[in-house]
Amino acid sequence: MSTENTGPTRKVKVWDLPLRLFHWLLLIAVAAAFTTIWTKSDRNLHMLAGYSVLALLLFRLVWGFIGGFHARFFNFVKGPAGILTYLGTLRAGMHDPTRTGHNALGALSVLALLLSLLFQAVSGLFNYDDDLNEGPLRKLISESLADKLHEAHEINQWIILGLVALHILAILFYRFIKKDDLITPMITGSKALPAEAGVEDARGGHVLLGAVVLAIAVGVVWYVVKKL
Repeated sequence: MSTENTGPTRKVKVWDLPLRLFHWLLLIAVAAAFTTIWTKSDRNLHMLAGYSVLALLLFRLVWGFIGGFHARFFNFVKGPAGILTYLGTLRAGMHDPTRTGHNALGALSVLALLLSLLFQAVSGLFNYDDDLNEGPLRKLISESLADKLHEAHEINQWIILGLVALHILAILFYRFIKKDDLITPMITGSKALPAEAGVEDARGGHVLLGAVVLAIAVGVVWYVVKKL
């Protein structure tokens, strides 16, 4: 088990600003979507939260290919060999305090959460409720398919909650057991590492590029909702 570094440290850039904003905005949008359902608030607020989630996820999909180093899928999504290797280090009680970005298991958790949220947002476009309110694309599918998507939409919300709980537990595990703070870097963008570690700043993730990608994502969602 690792211990916290007590020697000289330096801050290393890990997460780009667009990725960090995505992370916290997605948290707010998802929380709003669940809150409006649990409190039976104005359905329009729930739909707006869903559209926001969808736009953010479209941004993340593109950003996973052109964003900062650690935001790119090919830099953190590992194959079976990489996952097994990481599991081996956990069994051996080893932990690299100079690691930046997602580990192999964290990558799987991130992908599972993103995919489940994407399904929830997309299925919500075709969904309906007991008050006969319909999503903007409900008219494009049959009643039978709409019923199946409605049922899946209801079930998937519990999968999302389970994945969120797992995400939080993992953060707490690394903070208090592995002594690795994952929250601060997602706020500041930087991680304090031993000065002698020799880890370089992550590259890429320009703010203007992120703004353009997000604007396009919002435009796509607007077109789907208003024009289809």
